[in-house]
Amino acid sequence: MKKPAAIIMLVLGILITLPGLAALAGGAVASAVGSVQGDGFLTSGTSRFSVNSFALTSPRADAIGEDVPGRLPFDIGTLRLRVNSVSPDKPVFIGIGPQADVEQYLSGVHHSELLNIRQRPFRAEYRDVPGGNPASPPADQRIWTASVAGPGEQELTWNITPGTWEVVVMNADASSGIDVQAQAGFRSDLIRPAATGLLVGGLIALVIGIPLIIFGAMGLGRHAARPTGGPPAGGTWMAGSGMPPSGMAGPGQVPGGHPPGQVPGGQVPEGQGAAPAAWGQPGVHAAQAAPGVAPPPQPFTAAEDRRGYPARLFGTIDPALSRWMWLVKWFLAIPHFILLFFLWFAFVITTIVAGFAILFTGRYPRALFDFNVGVMRWNWRVAFYAYAAVGTDLYPPFTLKRTNYPADFEVDYPERLSRGLVLVKWWLLAIPHLLVVAAFTNTAWRWRADNNYFGTTYEQTAGPSLLGLLVLIAAVILLFTGRYQRPLFDFILGVNRWIYRVLVYTALMRDEYPPFRLDQGPTEPEWPQGLTPPAAAPQAAPPSAGGPPAGAP
Repeated sequence: MKKPAAIIMLVLGILITLPGLAALAGGAVASAVGSVQGDGFLTSGTSRFSVNSFALTSPRADAIGEDVPGRLPFDIGTLRLRVNSVSPDKPVFIGIGPQADVEQYLSGVHHSELLNIRQRPFRAEYRDVPGGNPASPPADQRIWTASVAGPGEQELTWNITPGTWEVVVMNADASSGIDVQAQAGFRSDLIRPAATGLLVGGLIALVIGIPLIIFGAMGLGRHAARPTGGPPAGGTWMAGSGMPPSGMAGPGQVPGGHPPGQVPGGQVPEGQGAAPAAWGQPGVHAAQAAPGVAPPPQPFTAAEDRRGYPARLFGTIDPALSRWMWLVKWFLAIPHFILLFFLWFAFVITTIVAGFAILFTGRYPRALFDFNVGVMRWNWRVAFYAYAAVGTDLYPPFTLKRTNYPADFEVDYPERLSRGLVLVKWWLLAIPHLLVVAAFTNTAWRWRADNNYFGTTYEQTAGPSLLGLLVLIAAVILLFTGRYQRPLFDFILGVNRWIYRVLVYTALMRDEYPPFRLDQGPTEPEWPQGLTPPAAAPQAAPPSAGGPPAGAP
């Protein structure tokens, strides 16, 4: 499949599936609403409303169905209000009338307009309208379309009709000081038909959209797995260019500038296939590397060091980082954020499909695997640039492929995966790691108990996550000193490496359990025996008098 066709299919699939999921969720909620109440009413909790004025009115509302020609053959909706005075000996009045008539009756009368209601804890907001006493009790007025009055609990049921209406609660004797417990209910004959329509429409959209996403992702995954070109001629790493030092292998190349999976003589190393070799990425054996060049590590095999994890994250500091550019990188990266929102949505869909494939076949579809790795690679490049490390000023490329960029991510493809683990590893087995990742990336939640009618409540405290705070500290130091503190950078890369390993595991891409360790530094710290990590290679920029440059190991 050609790349433009794959992109079109992916975009169309996402645009169809997103509203389909929304319709499906809306249909499920509407279906639950239609059956949750035995009497057909969806009822709110009972809340207390207390004001010192003579009347409590509902918020101003727009006209309902002004263009409806007469009464429809079905019930649009029925409103039910139950009001009970807190003082048992004080009768209450509830009335619904045309808004213009109600406002005329309350003109010059001290009353309170309900503006907003907040839950957990409950709090009602009012607009106080100054004035005097009402001219007469509310029951004496002929403006009400529906009304009830009396002691104890009063219930008003009203079939909603076209017009602009206002609800009024008063003391029956028109005295000041309203203190009532109120409950509202609503029912409609349209809820269940609407729920059915939403459910059917959502299912149709998913049946069309999900295959488009899968086929588009498979097409892009095949393109993402293809090798890309190496560094430009000369091989010198210019500051901020994102290119590896002279003589080192760039993304899409093995040492010596040969295409992925090839070495001088045109031979492909046994067991390596066409796996691409990149700057700081798995590649060829030491014996096959160019003389004098530190070879990158190869994928983990049974004969090599098993301590490393088969998902590798890399990032190298730009030696010429701007002091201030990190202040605007989040803005410059907005196009990436928009695209990544849709790519991550497709990532979730493809992961679910891959989970079923693993459950029945024991294999992760290779094209979907390459697509998902490409999405994580793209996300890591943007994160490294904008918010999770701010380690380079080089703008990230818009591609799923490996490129000559100072941040990269790779996962070894598993030939077989456990069918049983796919059911539990993404949630149950991953819980310890998910708690650690939450500590790295989440804002704080705070629970507090109130000794009042509303009981225990919770709230979210705004603020940066631990990872965000570390990056902010590093950026502020960079702003004032012009240097990115290397120990802080190494720790930030270790945190990101932990997060991405857990993401790989929960996305069903590997069965190996992620290690509980913080592997710090720009490259993976553990390498197969006999190989030298590329960080040991000499850098092009010599150390300055004040110490090593920002990008030096």
